[in-house]
Amino acid sequence: MNRTETDSIGPIEVPQEAYWGAQTQRSRENFAIGQERMPLAVIHALAQIKKAAARVNQRIGSLPAETARLIEQAANEVIAGQHDDQFPLVVWQTGSGTQSNMNVNEVIAGRANELAGQPRGGKSPVHPNDHVNRSQSSNDAFPTAMHISAALAINEQLLPALHELRDGLQEQAQRYDRQIKTGRTHMMDATPMTFGQELSAFVMQLNYAEDAINAALPAVYQLAQGGTAVGTGLNSPQGFDAAIASELAALCGLPLITAPNKFAALAGHEPLVALSGALKTLAVALMKLANDLRLLGSGPRAGLAEVRLPANEPGSSIMPGKVNPTQCEALSMLACQVLGNDSTLTFAASQGHLQLNVFKPVIIYNLLQSIRLLADGCRNFQQHCIAGLQADSQRMAEHLERGLMLVTALNPHIGYDKAAQIAKLAYADGITLREAALQLGYLSNDQFDAWVRPENMLKAGQHE
Repeated sequence: MNRTETDSIGPIEVPQEAYWGAQTQRSRENFAIGQERMPLAVIHALAQIKKAAARVNQRIGSLPAETARLIEQAANEVIAGQHDDQFPLVVWQTGSGTQSNMNVNEVIAGRANELAGQPRGGKSPVHPNDHVNRSQSSNDAFPTAMHISAALAINEQLLPALHELRDGLQEQAQRYDRQIKTGRTHMMDATPMTFGQELSAFVMQLNYAEDAINAALPAVYQLAQGGTAVGTGLNSPQGFDAAIASELAALCGLPLITAPNKFAALAGHEPLVALSGALKTLAVALMKLANDLRLLGSGPRAGLAEVRLPANEPGSSIMPGKVNPTQCEALSMLACQVLGNDSTLTFAASQGHLQLNVFKPVIIYNLLQSIRLLADGCRNFQQHCIAGLQADSQRMAEHLERGLMLVTALNPHIGYDKAAQIAKLAYADGITLREAALQLGYLSNDQFDAWVRPENMLKAGQHE
């Protein structure tokens, strides 16, 4: 069964069970594109804005107390996820996000009217534009929701997951701080290091990525709300921008403030570009982590096999007993997606024309997907890979003993050229460095023992 709703275009049939109204229904019919729904995080952030606006509008006397109460009650239900099925619109809609803003306005009004004892939907006693959207425009409400949803996702999802992974790597670095192994540069054998030192690099890379994320957040905390249509604040009461920012800060538990320049807040999205760049930095670090562990775990008999990765599931439908580095593969794939999302977001953010960027939905869709993937990826990788990671001490010792670059320890004693001759002879004849050194007569057996000691090659000054 349907009911008739109206907007400035005219009447349209809406499903009887829907809380939404005419503008949402038109968007459903006019934008049947893809399956990418507007993220619920954006919807819930918009509902927070409607709740905060109702409070501020009531305080300044522009909204009756009972109307504000009904809006807040309906908004609370939306924020709690009780009406998630009432937000069917896809990302591929008007570039300002107007249809999703109106979807929220209509659902809150429709539910508020029901709470007031009227039929579901409609415009009385609560009107979606005149009351729920009072003192707002889609042009400032939607970018405000973009910032709030992104900031919440960073603080509640990504940073805690990033800390879990970093702390897990730090524990493993400490566990293996004395496990000496062969270092590698250019994919070739290099001088010794400890496995703990190798893992410590990942810890620092994650710290650097976190610093970049935190550095981007202050600009994300600046809200466009109060700029209304083009940034002037038309139809928004004096002081509304600061008042609603303060209200939203209290509601969301974030240090939100009003943007100092609303024209920039509507027309450009540099804060989200910077945040996406920080996410890209994290994705690059995670790609390195996944690829290095995949290489170190290669084998188990025909590869490096210096690391034993957890065997989480069978690796082949035809090769019995095969186990693959699936966690590394998943992490590297999601890193690829994040890098691609950053490219899309960056291009979309460059398309602001005059007073409004109209690529907002695709910007926030890609940003939130990146945050979610990185958060899930960090937590999953810690739980199913890093926590169970083990070094193969015997294999590391074998590689170390056969490593030709131990000859580097002889540089201060016999010089680079003679050390190079020893390494080349050992490699060409398949003999040890000791045998090559003695054969060339460049040092004695005792001198070799004294000078070529991997444990003394782990930091500056140890050869002296």
